[in-house]
Amino acid sequence: MPEPTRSMSVTEAIHARHAVRSYAPTPLDEATVRALLDAAVHAPTAIHLEPWAFVVVQDRKLLRQISDRAKALIASETSNRPPHVASTMPAASAFVQMLARPDFNLFYDAGTLIVICARPLSDFVVADCWLAAENLMLAACAMGLGSCVIGAALRALSLDEVKADLGIPREVTPIAPIILGVPDVTAIVPTPRRPPEILAWKK
Repeated sequence: MPEPTRSMSVTEAIHARHAVRSYAPTPLDEATVRALLDAAVHAPTAIHLEPWAFVVVQDRKLLRQISDRAKALIASETSNRPPHVASTMPAASAFVQMLARPDFNLFYDAGTLIVICARPLSDFVVADCWLAAENLMLAACAMGLGSCVIGAALRALSLDEVKADLGIPREVTPIAPIILGVPDVTAIVPTPRRPPEILAWKK
């Protein structure tokens, strides 16, 4: 696995992390995946319930099957959307057009998908899982890896038959599907962020 040239501070990792949608074919080894999961479970958790559970998928054939299932679901939903609604969502329309390509992989050909799931233990399990997701992605960045949340995969991952294939119990909910891998450095384009919008600052 790629190693950073020097130790990255938390602030540096926060500013360096960005969504990666192009990956080298280099697979992630088990030790690397376990290190990322260990970072995830050190996230804050309400009442220390630690509601998260993880699914790791590195079977490329299975990843393609889930991608195709998700694409079909999204295509079916968008085809039933009224035209006036679709016209107000140009970015979504462009994404739907991309999904229509048979060769398009929703997981961008990354070799590893980690799905962070929530057990129904409290009202805060979704927040806990997203905190774990941020830990995981920052750790990946510090290790020289790329990551990207693939929210469009949730429709397929939440189907009973897909959950059964992945060993996800019925009462457990997929929350954060994250692809990971060695980034294709030629495809990295940093995106700027707006300054913080401060609604109030009372002193």
